[in-house]
Formats: sequence, C-alpha cells, structure tokens
Amino acid sequence: MKQNVSALLVGVGGQGAILTAKVLVNGLVKAGYDVKMSEVHGMSQRGGSVSTQVHWGEKVNSPVIGPGAADIIVAFEKMEAVRYSNFLKPGGVAVINDYEIASSTVAAGLEQYPDGCLEAMRDHFTCHVLKAGEIARSLGNERCMNIVLFGSMVRALHMDDIDWETVVAETVPPKFRELNVAAFRAGYNAVGGQA
Repeated sequence: MKQNVSALLVGVGGQGAILTAKVLVNGLVKAGYDVKMSEVHGMSQRGGSVSTQVHWGEKVNSPVIGPGAADIIVAFEKMEAVRYSNFLKPGGVAVINDYEIASSTVAAGLEQYPDGCLEAMRDHFTCHVLKAGEIARSLGNERCMNIVLFGSMVRALHMDDIDWETVVAETVPPKFRELNVAAFRAGYNAVGGQA
C-alpha cells in the first residue's frame, strides 16, 4: 500500500465500534503499517454518538481525519452514516448497517426518525448496505453485528492481504472467538459485488 488510508467507524454507544477499531488496528500493526487511532466517546454510555478514526499507511503523522478526507465510513446505525457523511471524500465508500436506534427525542415521541438516510447516502457515495443485525442474529448473537460490518469493510477495501480471521480470534474474548470469526466471514460475503 503506497498511499495512506483513512477509515471512520461511527455508531451509537454499545454497538462495538471501538472493539472493531481495535481489531482493525491490531491487524494493520501486525502487517507492518504505521497506524494512528483516535476515539470520540461523547455521550456513548447514554446511547450517544461514537466515532473512531483510524489512519494507516507507510507513514502517518496524525489520526485526525478532516472533512472530505475519509476513504471509508463504516456506520453501525444508518442515521450515523448521514451525520458523518461530510467526512467522506468524493468517491468514498460507505458500509452501512440498515439498522435504526431511536435517539432519546425519537423514543420520547418528540421527533420522528428521519426517512431517506440510505437514499441520501447512495446519491453521493458508493454504498454497501446490509442488515448486519439480522446476519448476526442468524449466527446466534446480535452483539456480533460489529464484526459482521468489519468483514464487509475488509471486502469493500479489498484488504485481503491480512489474515483477518486470526486477528479477530486474537482480539475478541476467547469465549466469543468462533462466533466472531463466523461473523467476519458472513460480513465479508455479504458485500459481494453489490454497491
């Protein structure tokens, strides 16, 4: 890889965005890349927005990804994809979980969940949309949807030069290894040729 790559992982607190970023960083470091990571938790413990920036290449000076600079966004919740879309560069790629989490104002009936999130993203970017929650449930545990999305990200970026299954197995808690390796495979295969 000659040029640097920037990824932004976004979601809602508790969805596993930070664990996913750690899997990514572990694999990239093992492969010899210079990697920088930055996390923003915000009100994540109360269901607020979470973003993690990962920047890698031969030499990386900063983890910070500015507006219009991310090569890929992995959105664990579809409204978060729109919220952070200004960080994607023209021609950028988005891996989006077709999944809704009601904000506190939506849950209280004060607002409605916005329509058209996926359509808005598809109008401007190459998008891989999947129902990672359903895929994870079919594997026996919805909580592995983050690794489903990670598998899709690896496929979307053509990052096949790293043994990601081993990296996943080494990073997640031992009792969840088999589940998460299966989740990685399912997410990788979910992207296929669609965009």
